[in-house]
Amino acid sequence: MSPTPAATTTPPLARAVALAAGAVVVVSVVLLAFAWPAATSEPRDLPVGVVGPDASVAQTTDMLEAQSGDALLLIREDDRDAAVAAIARRETYGAIILGASPTDMPEILVATAANTQVAQMLQGIATGMQQQIDTQLRTTAEAAITQRLADPAAANTPFTIPHAEVAVTDVVPFSDSDARGAKLSVASFPLVLGGMAGAVLISFGVPRASHRIAALVAYAVVGGLLLGAILQGLFGALQGSYWTNAAAIGLALVAITAPIVGLRSLIGAPGLGIGAALMMLVANPISAATMPVEFLLAPWGVLGQWFPPGAGATLLKELSYFPDANTAFPWAVLAGWTVVGVLLTAVAVVRERDTTPADPELAAVG
Repeated sequence: MSPTPAATTTPPLARAVALAAGAVVVVSVVLLAFAWPAATSEPRDLPVGVVGPDASVAQTTDMLEAQSGDALLLIREDDRDAAVAAIARRETYGAIILGASPTDMPEILVATAANTQVAQMLQGIATGMQQQIDTQLRTTAEAAITQRLADPAAANTPFTIPHAEVAVTDVVPFSDSDARGAKLSVASFPLVLGGMAGAVLISFGVPRASHRIAALVAYAVVGGLLLGAILQGLFGALQGSYWTNAAAIGLALVAITAPIVGLRSLIGAPGLGIGAALMMLVANPISAATMPVEFLLAPWGVLGQWFPPGAGATLLKELSYFPDANTAFPWAVLAGWTVVGVLLTAVAVVRERDTTPADPELAAVG
């Protein structure tokens, strides 16, 4: 009888403690991945247009820097039309229109469809300007009243207390079917889950690597059409062309699914874990799907746009509300990840053919 290898056997209690510690580490990593971007988010260099005379722009710039530090990055625009056009192209989040003369009232342009948090910040600036103007008008009115009391001859002359209001104009509002943008905001995370779920189903449900490429194409087409119908036709979360939105959704799905399937086809089960962790724990938290890119610590906000979750969320918003924006970059990012995934699977296909025996009954499962 051979001796029992007691020295190499892990006691049940120690194994239980080790598993519990490992689970805590996993939960901690997930918590950090999802909570860290929100916990560290704050406005930094948000591009906002400004129109007006040099003296007024300089005064406003100094005032905003004193109030909010580096939260805003003011970009000079030629006129109001140019400021509106920049917002429509998603080059700025809003604009401050200063009057050509001291008597002209300022106007604040916001775009709630770009981001409600930034729109609220700009509305706060409008409120601050209104308070300053009200103070000046009140001071002027008090001086006029004092003068009338001191001059009996002017007591019977008409007197009107001046009033002026800072206008706030929403140049790109959300649609009536999604007035707060909540439906569009929550659409991005299901796309990530859908991409990962598709990767698992295709990886385990389609044995041969050569057939997985066809499955990816079918998943992108059917997923884009069906999810597009739900998000746009049923929920009203998306605007514009249904077919374009469906294409964007399908490409966003397959851009997440294809790399995971490719890694799984190439290196087996570890590839599935690596791909899923990359998309869920790295790419999704820095996607800026619910906050401006500028809210995330540099360079994570910009880096997040190079991954499918960030590029997909940006593309869907721009297709729905900013048709003048240049969407070439998010389309290219999604296409690039899709090509990488297909190429990884193609390599697995070549290896599969080289290692498959001639007898079909002895063929290894890919």
